[in-house]
Amino acid sequence: MTKKVAVVTGGTRGIGAAISKALLAEGYAVAASYHGNIDAANAFREQTGAGVFKFDVGNYKECMEGVSAIERELGPVSILVNNAGITKDGMLHKMEPDAWHAVMETNLTSCFNMCRAVVAGMRERNWGRIINISSINGQKGQLGQTNYAAAKAGMIGFTKALALEGAAKGVTVNAICPGYIETEMTGAMKQEVLDSIIRTIPVARMGKPQEIADIVAFLASDKASFITGATITANGGQYMA
Repeated sequence: MTKKVAVVTGGTRGIGAAISKALLAEGYAVAASYHGNIDAANAFREQTGAGVFKFDVGNYKECMEGVSAIERELGPVSILVNNAGITKDGMLHKMEPDAWHAVMETNLTSCFNMCRAVVAGMRERNWGRIINISSINGQKGQLGQTNYAAAKAGMIGFTKALALEGAAKGVTVNAICPGYIETEMTGAMKQEVLDSIIRTIPVARMGKPQEIADIVAFLASDKASFITGATITANGGQYMA
């Protein structure tokens, strides 16, 4: 039996790597995209055997070409996880336009680019799973993150609209909003900052990448076929939507 193909953007590091590994463990053929860190991508490929593909998710042409390369090598894409994201924080009154556009293109326009590349095929085959990794800060906002919060909130609206379009064709579209997760980024923060964050989380800890990956694996499965247009919070009770 041919394996279903899953694409995970930003899938070679952090939460994305955990998602890629979880989908591999479920028996999918995984293609993990990356853009900047080739050393991490090569290390991930050697460790997991997953397909690794370099392209800029904020660039429509590169996404179309990247998905075409994935489908030539692995087959038609059945599962898409839009995980790639960046931050360029700053107070709005000091934010440069480049910081706004870079975050919007990588975090939100990428959803259009990648979904546009795969959704027609999913509709033709009457089966598809699209999972968008948003953020707690797209739900509640965050000081110094007008660009990031706007992009992540936009992902939620995008999810709901595309879910309506795909429902009758067996294509589900859902969003996950992680809170603070243990990654390289949070690991580089000062301990006193981490402690102050954890004090705001009712379960008194940060999440683990695997906990997000497990939700993705469920949403990608046939068991989740009645769930679409949902926004799933995974934040330890820090923000209850």
